[in-house]
Amino acid sequence: TLTIIDKALATINAERAARGEPPVDLNAVPFDDAGAYELLNSLNTTAVFQLESRGMRDLIKRLRPDCFDDIVAILALFRPGPLQSGMVDEFIDRKHARGGAEIDYLHPSLEPVLQPTYGVILYQEQVMQIAQVLAGYSLGGADLLRRAMGKKKPEEMAKQRSIFMSGAVERGIDEAQATRIFDLMEKFAGYGFNKSHSAAYALIAYHTAWLKAHYPEAFMAAVMTADMDNTDKLVVLKDDCVKLGLALDPPNVNRSAHAFTVSGPRRISYGLGAIKGVGQAVVEAIVAERADSGEYASLLDLCRRVGPQKLNRRVLEALVRAGALDGLGENRATLLASVPDALRLAEHSARALAGGQGALFGGDDSSDELEHEFPVVREWMKRERLEAEREALGLYLTGHPFEDFANHCRFFTNGPIAGVLNSLPADGGGQGQYQYQARREVTLAGVVMDVRRRGSRVSVVLDDDTDRIEVTLFDEVFAQCKHLIAKDAVLVARGQLRWDDFLGAWRITAQSVRSVDDEIEEHARRLTIRWCAREARPDFVPALKSALKPFTRGRCEVCLKYEGASAEALLTLGDDWAVRPTRELRESLTRMLGEGRFFLHYPKHLVAKSA
Repeated sequence: TLTIIDKALATINAERAARGEPPVDLNAVPFDDAGAYELLNSLNTTAVFQLESRGMRDLIKRLRPDCFDDIVAILALFRPGPLQSGMVDEFIDRKHARGGAEIDYLHPSLEPVLQPTYGVILYQEQVMQIAQVLAGYSLGGADLLRRAMGKKKPEEMAKQRSIFMSGAVERGIDEAQATRIFDLMEKFAGYGFNKSHSAAYALIAYHTAWLKAHYPEAFMAAVMTADMDNTDKLVVLKDDCVKLGLALDPPNVNRSAHAFTVSGPRRISYGLGAIKGVGQAVVEAIVAERADSGEYASLLDLCRRVGPQKLNRRVLEALVRAGALDGLGENRATLLASVPDALRLAEHSARALAGGQGALFGGDDSSDELEHEFPVVREWMKRERLEAEREALGLYLTGHPFEDFANHCRFFTNGPIAGVLNSLPADGGGQGQYQYQARREVTLAGVVMDVRRRGSRVSVVLDDDTDRIEVTLFDEVFAQCKHLIAKDAVLVARGQLRWDDFLGAWRITAQSVRSVDDEIEEHARRLTIRWCAREARPDFVPALKSALKPFTRGRCEVCLKYEGASAEALLTLGDDWAVRPTRELRESLTRMLGEGRFFLHYPKHLVAKSA
């Protein structure tokens, strides 16, 4: 975390220096910054030191910190002892004056000692200070008392009790009150935490929260650079960038560095070093050559200037799949198909230049090779592009595979996952509400992001780009759908919502799981195809006939929305042309017509059901 802070500050201060502004000094940052506490209380604590776990966020939600002492206390309270002893509840009740809770400092002279913790004895240092203030202990003697309380040795405790009582009575403390205070010290000493440790960690936590609140681009770029080898963490950080309103630009050989960098206001450029199979030495060579001689003009230009010794086929293909070569060719499919020829031409050029033969195709320079044109290949469909990105980056960057299904699924599910979860109590709602919610049946859809087997059950995590939910499949249900369960499959799960105390989240116990394609094929009742006479290919009718024919004998009628120069008409084809709207048909129509040129319609009662 200290490295992350250092990298973020280097970025921030370089930009401030370029604008003639003084550098940011974290030691001068005030501890009452509203932005930092607003970020904490919004529970946007991903990458905030020590405060990002689900349990910690729950504690922050209950405690609502508004000062640095509260952050110190949170780090000391989030341990099994305080959580199980009731100390946490008492601390929160006193802070917010709930349930008639009152702050009790035990004795007027102890208010300076216990005021930061609302009268609760939370820290080991407080035990020592109480002994010093009330009973005249030296700090060394108070430390012996602290250790004795921690070890709970009866003979040692009896000795310390006697010393404490004598010192307190000598200073005019009522004996009964002194006994009560010692008993409380003894009780809480077992849970007491070292405040100096908690305060040091709280300082780092506060600084990361402050940086994230005021310089989110620089902070998140530094965090993502630190975790660039951890794909699972990058997925979480990417989602957090979306919540922060930060745009994450794809890697690009003409703009990106090895690390994640700030590319503009609220923009981060994906690091080339986060592409799988692309080593640091290759990235450094690409960046150094770009700095020396300018941007790369084409795939061949890149290969020639960096050299085939460093840019092998595996590296180039990874760069193409990640989108890092966008703009150096017609499209990603063409770039990928051109890699072998580009490497061969670059190697030939290097040998020719080494032998003093000049340019590859003759002439005085090598500009002719930059104009070499590779055969254009049909661009990948969105699904293919996203799958290639995930292969290269470990995540979907420029889109989400569920996008193609979201408009369909709203007709036969209860809506987006986030919409359903946001309508439920975030903590399960208590036992009474839990029993009611457990009977609520829902239908949700998403892409399978993870599959886990736990004893007699299988759990899959569905993601629909709005949120995620875990679905539990017991043996009988799993046996019926195990052929569907695989990463990246798009599934529709029907079952009962239940609150899981262990996960601290809602989950579904599945009653059935189906492929989203089966649901679309079963429910869609009309396929409308746009036929724009001005844009349609000359062989539109025979091409459409060829595309539809293999999928006829279905229940989904086909309509053509004809758009001519002077008239429009809706043409409904006969029953013999009713189709099965399978994924194969939909992809075939997309290749033929392009994106957004056809639509599926569903019965109105399905809409009512999902509302």
